[in-house]
Amino acid sequence: MNIEKFQESMYKLIVETSTKLPKDVRRAIKAAKEQENAGTRSAMSLATITNNIKMADDNVSPICQDTGLPTFKIKVPVDANQLEMKKAIYEAIALATKDGKLRPNSVDSLTGENSGDNLGGGTPVIKFEQWEKDYIDARLILKGGGCENKNIQYSLPCELEGLGRAGRDLDGIRKCIMHSVYQAQGQGCSAGFIGVGIGGDRSSGYDLAKEQLFRSNDDVNPNEDLRKLEEYVMANANKLGIGTMGFGGETTLLGCKVGVMNRIPASFFVSVAYNCWAFRRLGVNVNPETGEIQDWFYQEGENVDFAEQEKKQAEVEIAASVEATGSSSNQEAITLTAPITEEQIRQLKVGDVVKITGRMYTGRDAIHKYLMDNDAPVDLNGQVIYHCGPVMLKDGEGNWHVKAAGPTTSIREEPYQGDIMKKFGIRAVIGKGGMGPKTLAALKDHGGVYLNAIGGAAQYYAECVKSVDGVDLMNFGIPEAMWHLQVEGFTAVVTMDSHGNSLHEDVEKSSLEKLAQFKEPVFK
Repeated sequence: MNIEKFQESMYKLIVETSTKLPKDVRRAIKAAKEQENAGTRSAMSLATITNNIKMADDNVSPICQDTGLPTFKIKVPVDANQLEMKKAIYEAIALATKDGKLRPNSVDSLTGENSGDNLGGGTPVIKFEQWEKDYIDARLILKGGGCENKNIQYSLPCELEGLGRAGRDLDGIRKCIMHSVYQAQGQGCSAGFIGVGIGGDRSSGYDLAKEQLFRSNDDVNPNEDLRKLEEYVMANANKLGIGTMGFGGETTLLGCKVGVMNRIPASFFVSVAYNCWAFRRLGVNVNPETGEIQDWFYQEGENVDFAEQEKKQAEVEIAASVEATGSSSNQEAITLTAPITEEQIRQLKVGDVVKITGRMYTGRDAIHKYLMDNDAPVDLNGQVIYHCGPVMLKDGEGNWHVKAAGPTTSIREEPYQGDIMKKFGIRAVIGKGGMGPKTLAALKDHGGVYLNAIGGAAQYYAECVKSVDGVDLMNFGIPEAMWHLQVEGFTAVVTMDSHGNSLHEDVEKSSLEKLAQFKEPVFK
């Protein structure tokens, strides 16, 4: 094999996977957009998502800033040199990271040190399988941490909230899958896709579940029982009313694929791999002699080339938001410029739309842990913290530029957020998926607000960043550093206010009530 050409092919696969959604995913998102009720927050979210997909196409930049843990699944002819192929993939990964197509995501689990090039113990994941065909089938999935954290595994029999007992039968499996969609809420960037693995042990069950995500969203399961199960879940999961981003709405799930394997008598696992709407999964047919790409997978059928949209389309959808779960909101967006006063915050309520102009600071897991025990490197009184780990590139003059900057899942900061807001006087927090009761209580006591941005819309929000004015705590690595961003027209929705109201709490409660309707047996 020409190993240099193979490395080029893997680089192309990585770039395309990070920046362009496959056709089957685009069709699913288009269908969801068409069936969503106009004027809702979910409609606004889907408008932002489709705009973001178009921007990623045009900019050849990451669709979502969390480019995840690259996982390769490769089938090779018997005589292929897997060692050389693995080295070539490592080189391609490092180059794609350097070029800003991947965010540096490989972190030492003991020291917290970021390798900076996505290489390290266990990263990336490369799984080889030999077969008798005369070409290389190389597939890649980039699954971010927000959706990875909503994976779940059940051990049957078990008791499930809202559904009662799930036994060791098809109905028990059905209940587990429905519960997995409920528990994800909006934290995994719904509307999403799920892969389900039935059987195996704890590790092989999860592997089987993730393997289902490599199936086309349009395929039909050859197992009749599993086909019926997939169809049932797709017909009923969207009745939970969780909606896009967990805002409430018509579409919660875009795809469901189920696989099965044998198990030992004592164990019965149902494993669910959740994937966000930014379903970055592609594959290539590679010539084993030349190393060149011969064909692309997941590109069958109609292509959805989202039309060029007006830059204000998403904001128009927000302003027309009159029906979504929680308070209705059809007023003009409220402009906030830091430092923000407590009086300004107390005037906001769930459902309000805000546009932030001026300075904001990024802060994720490492920053929140650091701030619990240390002084802040900047004055945060009246300021805005953005739960974001951006993709950053430095130009030839040493200036930093944002390449992708969508929100990360906020619930990870629940142990810290309320205390940090009070300690430093922070008035607003931006993220996705909402936060819990501790933060909600602190917002009410301190005078703070939680703003929900659209998960995965990394290009849409990167365009709002007009300059990078500084950075602190770079020792934590690029995703975890505190970036000083100057923004303009950064739009988000108030989903937790200073009066004790939480849209996320309301949607979770209503979806649990709806989940209970699926308690009775379906499969005989």
